Amino acid sequence: MRINEALASQRPFFSFEFFPPRDDAGSRQLVAAIAALAPLRPAFVSITYGAGGSTRARTVALAKEIQQDIGLTVVAHVTCIGASRAEVRALLEELARAGIENVLALRGDPAPGSQFVPAAGGFAHANELIAMLRRNYDFCIGAACYPEKHPEATTLDADLCALKLKAEAGADFLVSQLFFDNSQFFAFERRVRGAGITLPMLPGLMPITNFSQIERFVALCGASIPPKLRVEMEARKGDVKAVEDLGVAYASMQALELLQGGVPGLHFYTLNRSPATRAIVSSLLAASAWRPLLHDARSITTP
Repeated sequence: MRINEALASQRPFFSFEFFPPRDDAGSRQLVAAIAALAPLRPAFVSITYGAGGSTRARTVALAKEIQQDIGLTVVAHVTCIGASRAEVRALLEELARAGIENVLALRGDPAPGSQFVPAAGGFAHANELIAMLRRNYDFCIGAACYPEKHPEATTLDADLCALKLKAEAGADFLVSQLFFDNSQFFAFERRVRGAGITLPMLPGLMPITNFSQIERFVALCGASIPPKLRVEMEARKGDVKAVEDLGVAYASMQALELLQGGVPGLHFYTLNRSPATRAIVSSLLAASAWRPLLHDARSITTP
């Protein structure tokens, strides 16, 4: 199914992100994670590239396997990095032949410690890739957005201008970078709508299961950890179970507030693991938590 069609018709709307494994052990872990999460009937799963475009072939192979063999709708990441326009077109044509209808069009992250440099004959920005996709293909196109701004953007306004270029180039929906402060997401959403960008926007959540790992991620992507959450995580250092329990509880509260605040759905960065995401989504489904709160005094029964 095309994601814009699913967004218009499906509630609740949950999606999960995976990355191509590097070895057999990683493959086994990924298969187990997908098997555990598939019964939750995600609207889609997305398959990433490694930094610098390092897993392009594995991304395509995994996308084809999940969609054709497992039967889940796939959104394949396509990036500008490390590829000419001809190479990007070849990749898109392979995805189309495999029956994949949805892509997430990104500039892409350079390898750690390096800066982005367009490939010879390649795209320099995500909006250029999106425009080419819109002119030449029939994919449903997703784009990234950044509640705390892209780490390379000089200001919030500059980042918003870049997002508007992606919307005007032909993006169909947006997926946000991870964040841990819902007030920042809602403020970002107001700025986006104020700029005339009306695309559906999926908040991206990453349940904390390893605090040191999350600290590295946020340093790379420009996100932040709220001070109170940091204090509680620091107090649990050395206790893996306590860290994971707090991470699941915190992400569940985030998810509940976002859904009741009117977001169309939630996108989970799973790190190819299922227990935390499975617990959160299962609890949301059990509570029908996507329904907005009804603040109606007449519905309150008093003794």
